[in-house]
Amino acid sequence: MAAVGATVNGGNNRQALSDDDAAGRALFLGWALAAGCSAETDEIGNLFVRRPGTDPDASPVLIGSHLDTQPTGGRFDGVYGVLGGLEVIERINDLGVAVVAPIELAVWTNEEGSRFPHSMMGSGVWGGVFSLDEALALVDVDGISVADELARLGWAGSRPARPSPYRCAYELHIEQGPILEAENVEIGIVTGVQGLRWFTIELAGFPAHAGPTPMEGRRDPGRVIANIVERVYRLIDDHGPWARATFAQFRSWPTSPNTIPERLTCTLDLRHPERSVLDHLETEMRAIVAEEAGRRGVVASLTVDNSSPPVTFDENCVADIESATTELGFTARRIVSGAGHDACYVALHAPTAMIFVPCDNGLSHNEAENISKDQAERGASVLLNAVLTQVSKVRA
Repeated sequence: MAAVGATVNGGNNRQALSDDDAAGRALFLGWALAAGCSAETDEIGNLFVRRPGTDPDASPVLIGSHLDTQPTGGRFDGVYGVLGGLEVIERINDLGVAVVAPIELAVWTNEEGSRFPHSMMGSGVWGGVFSLDEALALVDVDGISVADELARLGWAGSRPARPSPYRCAYELHIEQGPILEAENVEIGIVTGVQGLRWFTIELAGFPAHAGPTPMEGRRDPGRVIANIVERVYRLIDDHGPWARATFAQFRSWPTSPNTIPERLTCTLDLRHPERSVLDHLETEMRAIVAEEAGRRGVVASLTVDNSSPPVTFDENCVADIESATTELGFTARRIVSGAGHDACYVALHAPTAMIFVPCDNGLSHNEAENISKDQAERGASVLLNAVLTQVSKVRA
């Protein structure tokens, strides 16, 4: 798979609905069909392959992730979950195990959101978080829409983009952070995902000459944003190890080095695994913005660009993963994911949990992203045991 859309620095560029994304899916689909699976595509291009069980009416176990990557992405983000799921199906075939429930393996469309600006798009439409029409209308930087590319690739399937009953769901993934590696832990048992809120902060000041205008007489959005950034970071430090704030995409107008900006914008990403704390962080952040802008005669406005609530995974699914890890003798710890995943939207409709393996230096969204073969094997083995626990049960 890593040979499809390979970059010169050892990573991958298989952005959603591109020709390389299509080639990667075709490669995967060939392997899945050879493993005895059937395949369907839904209206937003999510691909589902299915291994039958002995009871065709039993609720399936859902596993999967995504094959699309960042423009300079790594070989494992998402891909590991899809191919690990396929390995589980092939291993069940090899063992000759007669399982009751079917297994569905999903390849979600545009999880990364790098080409079309909405991350976890396919699972979000499937989960009812936003509409099919909204997703189809998304365009890339060249003005090409999701609808255009689905039609071009033949991926606009007839299966409705909505959930059917599932017994449970698992997603296998690299951690994308440094905690497991730093603690020398082999498996992360993911109990939930941090909530996130994305804001655009706009500060409107008054343009004037940088030389003659006294510092105290300025309505300078640059000075305001500097104070906002410092105070918000102090706020985050006061709320423990799981609070996150990231300022980015700073822009000012006019684009002149010797003129006080008339307008300055930036983005802010706030995260925390507890909704009440995230609410408090937003309230405090808004107060800081208003206070700092008011002190300098600057007009501030805030736009909410994205809001994803914290997700708590199903305790029974978490316990199944914990049991599988113990049976295999791997070291493990419970962990909260700092990044969003398709499992967040799956969890709205099915009991869900995730399995993490450590990655080198916690590095992800980078061409140097890496895991070892042993790490890959351990994560897939935990997934296999958790799936076998479910598909061997009687029909729900």
